Amino acid sequence: IISADIAFKKWQVVPAPKRGELVRLIGEEVRKNKKALAQLITLEAGKIIQEAEGEVQEWIDMCDFAVGLSRQLHGLTISSERPLHHMRESWHPLGPVAVISAFNFPMAVWAWNTMLAFICGDSVIWKGSEQTPLCSLACAKIVNLAIEECDFDVPFALHTLIMGDKAVGQWLADDERIPLVSATGSVVMGQDVSRRVGQRLGRSLLELSGNNALVISNISDLDLALRAVVFSAIGTSGQRCTSLRRLIIQQDIADQFILDLISSYQTIKIGDPREEGIHLGPLINLQALKKMHSAIEQGIQQGGKLLHGGERLLKSVPDGGIYLQPAIMEIDS
Repeated sequence: IISADIAFKKWQVVPAPKRGELVRLIGEEVRKNKKALAQLITLEAGKIIQEAEGEVQEWIDMCDFAVGLSRQLHGLTISSERPLHHMRESWHPLGPVAVISAFNFPMAVWAWNTMLAFICGDSVIWKGSEQTPLCSLACAKIVNLAIEECDFDVPFALHTLIMGDKAVGQWLADDERIPLVSATGSVVMGQDVSRRVGQRLGRSLLELSGNNALVISNISDLDLALRAVVFSAIGTSGQRCTSLRRLIIQQDIADQFILDLISSYQTIKIGDPREEGIHLGPLINLQALKKMHSAIEQGIQQGGKLLHGGERLLKSVPDGGIYLQPAIMEIDS
C-alpha cells in the first residue's frame, strides 16, 4: 500500500490524456492476445469459448471508452454572487483504489474498475479471485507489457496484484489508506466490505448477487422470449449476478411455455467448454453444486415442483468437473 500510494502521488500529476495513452496501449495488447486470454477464462472459470471471448472484448471496449474519457474530465464553471469571483468544479483523484473481483468475470470486472481508475489518476491494488489466479496473472502481465511500450515514465506499483483468500480482502477493506474499495461478489461478502469500509468512513462500490426475474405476458414474442430465457439462465452456468433465476409467466400461456422451455433445455449440449458447439460448461466448484441442490430442496419445501434437471452429470463429461443438468422448478405465486 505504501508503494501504491507513492505511485498515486506521481500518477495524479500526469496529464489525463497521457494517462489515456497507457490505457490505449493496454487495449492494443489485449487485442493482440484476445484468444489466449479467453482460453485462460475458459480453463479456470469454465466459460464456453464464445462467452470467454466476449468477456475479453468487454475489456477492450472499456479501454476504448476510458481513452475517450481521458479528454473529457470536465468540471462546471458556476456563477458567483460575490463580485469579481467565479467558481469552478475540479475533480481530483482519490488515491490507491482497491479492487476485489469474483471468479465469474475474472477479467472484465477488474478491467471496468482499473481502466477508469488509471484515467482518473488513481493507482490500483487488485485482489483477484483465488479460483482464477492465472487470469489475474495474465491481466497483470498485459498491464506490464503496455507500461514497457510507454514513451513516458509510469510509476512503479501503479498496478499491484495480490493473491489470497477473503482475509486479504478484509485487510484491504479495513485499511484507512485506501479511500475506495470496489468489490464484486456475494451479498454476504458485500455486507462485510460495506461494514468494514463504512466504519472508517471510506467509500465502497459494490456489485453483488442478483435474484433476477423475467416477466412474460400473452402479448410477448414467445420465440424471442424463449431464446432470452435460455441464454440468460444458462450463461456462465447460471453463476452471474445477471443470471435469470425467476420466470413470471401469465397463466394462460404458462403450461405451453414451460413445455417449450424443457424441450430447449433437453437440446443443450453440456461438456468441455473448450470444445466448439458446447452450450454449458461446469460449475466453478463443488460448493456451487451444493448451493444449487440446497436451493432446490428449499423450493420443494415451499411447495415447488422440480420439473427438469438439477442432477449432477458424471458421464460424457471431463473427469473432475462439476457438470449438471440446469433445473426448472414451478412454484405457485
